[in-house]
Amino acid sequence: MAGRLEGKVAIVTGGASGIGEATCRLFVREGVRGLVLADLNETAGKKIEGELRAAGSDVLFVHLDVSQEAQWIETMKMLDARWGCLDILVNNAGRGGVLIRPPVEHTTEEAMDVSFAINAKGPLFGMKHAIPLMRKSGGGSIVNVISVYTIIGDVLATAYAAGKGATRALTKMAAVQYAKEKIRVNGVFPGFVETGMTKDLHAQPEARQHRIDLTPLGRLAMPEDIAYGIVYLASDESSYMTGSELVIDGGISSR
Repeated sequence: MAGRLEGKVAIVTGGASGIGEATCRLFVREGVRGLVLADLNETAGKKIEGELRAAGSDVLFVHLDVSQEAQWIETMKMLDARWGCLDILVNNAGRGGVLIRPPVEHTTEEAMDVSFAINAKGPLFGMKHAIPLMRKSGGGSIVNVISVYTIIGDVLATAYAAGKGATRALTKMAAVQYAKEKIRVNGVFPGFVETGMTKDLHAQPEARQHRIDLTPLGRLAMPEDIAYGIVYLASDESSYMTGSELVIDGGISSR
């Protein structure tokens, strides 16, 4: 089903690896007119940009720290100058890692600050500065990549879940606030995914098995498993969805 995003302009944060990379590749396959691949990793981002441009797509890599509002402002100015509109924003960039995993008693102020800067402020800034461009387009679709950890509890990821939980709430607020302007805001809730962010954790046999045991389907997700859901929410096929939560977790939250 190629062409589901024909003629649309999109920006994907965290687009140089994992879920973001898979989303960018699917967006191009589905016919986006323009795509901003935003990430901190310039080497990987420019490599993917080159591959997709060589295939005939208008793709631009932008170095973006999503926690810095000034960088969002500049990115959106550039996008507006190049394409004059914006149809899709995917807030995918996130921060995991050892710092923000410990249980409550061992969660530090630094861990909370790091998680909220990337996992909450980043999506907020993205929505804040995407909405005026979407208004010019007559509407749009915002997809926030959240986490199954905002639905279930676990022994790890306290600060991570807190930051993502804030974005879950922001998604609901924005969905109601901008629905009349035909700007839809939905959330995708991945389970445990094989990405660069989880590589070190999943290399530990006990941690990997713990996550597999929690997943009724009995395997970890691949980035494409999540990206297909993002394509659906970005496309007009989901035109009657806003404020919705698309859970792609292999059954974890059904336990």
